[in-house]
Amino acid sequence: MPNSSHSFHRVGTGLMAVGASAAIAMSCAKLSVAQEKPPLTQPNQASVESKGTPSGDPTPTLPAISSQTLKEAVSRDGANSPDSTGAKTGVSQSAPAQSPQAPASLDSLPPEYLNPSANPLQFPTRSEEVQIQNFQRITLQQALELARRNNRDLQVAILTLERSRASVREFRAAEFPTIGVESNFTRSDSPNAELQNQRQQSSPLNPFLGNDDDNTVSTSFDTSLQVSYELYTSGRRGARIRAAEEQLRFDQLEVERQSEQLRLDVSNAYYDLQEADSQTEISQAAVTDAARSLRDAQLLEQAGLGTRFDVLRAQVQLANAVQDLTRSRSQQSIARRQLTQLLSLGQTVEVAAADEIEVAGEWNLTLEQSIILAVKNRAELEQLLARRNISQEQRRIALAATRPQVNLIANYSVLGVLNDDLGPADGLTLGAQFRWDFYDGGAARARANQEKANIAIAETQFADQRNQIRFQVEQAYFNLRSNAENIQTAFFAVTQAEESLRLAELRFRSGVGTQTDVISAQTELTRARVNRLTAVLDYNRSLAALQRNISNLPDSQLFDQPE
Repeated sequence: MPNSSHSFHRVGTGLMAVGASAAIAMSCAKLSVAQEKPPLTQPNQASVESKGTPSGDPTPTLPAISSQTLKEAVSRDGANSPDSTGAKTGVSQSAPAQSPQAPASLDSLPPEYLNPSANPLQFPTRSEEVQIQNFQRITLQQALELARRNNRDLQVAILTLERSRASVREFRAAEFPTIGVESNFTRSDSPNAELQNQRQQSSPLNPFLGNDDDNTVSTSFDTSLQVSYELYTSGRRGARIRAAEEQLRFDQLEVERQSEQLRLDVSNAYYDLQEADSQTEISQAAVTDAARSLRDAQLLEQAGLGTRFDVLRAQVQLANAVQDLTRSRSQQSIARRQLTQLLSLGQTVEVAAADEIEVAGEWNLTLEQSIILAVKNRAELEQLLARRNISQEQRRIALAATRPQVNLIANYSVLGVLNDDLGPADGLTLGAQFRWDFYDGGAARARANQEKANIAIAETQFADQRNQIRFQVEQAYFNLRSNAENIQTAFFAVTQAEESLRLAELRFRSGVGTQTDVISAQTELTRARVNRLTAVLDYNRSLAALQRNISNLPDSQLFDQPE
């Protein structure tokens, strides 16, 4: 029996030896190899192996979902469980050569290899600036670290937090007095004095008066030091400080929310890439099986044991498999670019998944415990409480506009005239200013009522968000349970489908079965492999969603929050 681990080149060679009747099918198979680059997928990455039929109850104990049994099932070596073609149960067929430009590990990369340009305003204008030149396989943990380091949305959230810290410092400065110095140096030549001097000089009664021209010029130096302090503001100063502190708290929670959401988005993007890689390998295996079936049908037709109808059906099956492979490779490229974009990597970098597909972990909490933890830990609920507190402080600020305000003022001045024989003079002024705008047409009260409405809105949104969080936890929890059950069922289905295909091929070669039976068995095997892949990845997605919906679990929060 031919081995399915042979290359597409050998498949094309075998098809060429059959005859001109398979020309279309041979072209499809050859194009899928000769014109496509080797798929950049992790060897055995999409493989989820199973040695045989699972025994016992395939459903894990719930609600304490244990992944030990699942991990053992996923990590089993499929070498002792060949399928009908002699290949492993998993869909990985061969290890494509890695790009020679890619370093062996992420730790050995230079800083500029995966990091984006230091210039955020970079605008590429040449094709080589956006052409993929570097390829690197990364693990999920490395992807999360790169996201924390490079993601633009998280960087914006951190910069917003720094802005809020500066705003708090600004409003706290109102607790201290304001001190200022003002100095004036003046030199003036008065036209009135000069005109008076000319009149005196022209007077016949006083011919000797006004001979000194300098008495029309005056030079003075004036300096004042002023100290002012808001002694009483009817609570406005304290309310502004508390509002700024609550805004700082809101932005700290926003950094946490962005971090948790980014962790979920990166995990899902990584699982999507794993799924695309595996789907490509499954499609490759389907092409190999379809090509083998076409060759068998053509050989039987030449021997007089088959019909032209069987050959045509096998050609259609191969053409459809090649089309599915083309679509799978397209989705694989899209998934890689999506992960690269989410990690905000350089313009010339592309990444691929390095982790094998396996169960990510287990969940040992009950549904009720999960809901309680989510309500306690979710940053979104704390943000709504912070928003409510901000509205309360803004209401106090609005009401303070129609209440008494008291300011203290101290002013010390020094005045000196430089072109006289007198010394400088100084003076001290102390005062208090009282102001009370007790009527403003209702403007302050209207602003206070707006903030009162904002308080009610925040409370209503809190109740709605709490209910949404509960639903999100329940949805992820129920999905996790169902996917845990589906994993064992999917492994059993793949084993049975492999055996079914083997028997169908034996029956067809013996003249007992039909080509339709073989094609149906191949279709069922492909579907079973996809279902097995989907079950494991959906379990991992549900686990990531459950961790995101609860947040801040021990060893589950990736990012260290800025102080």
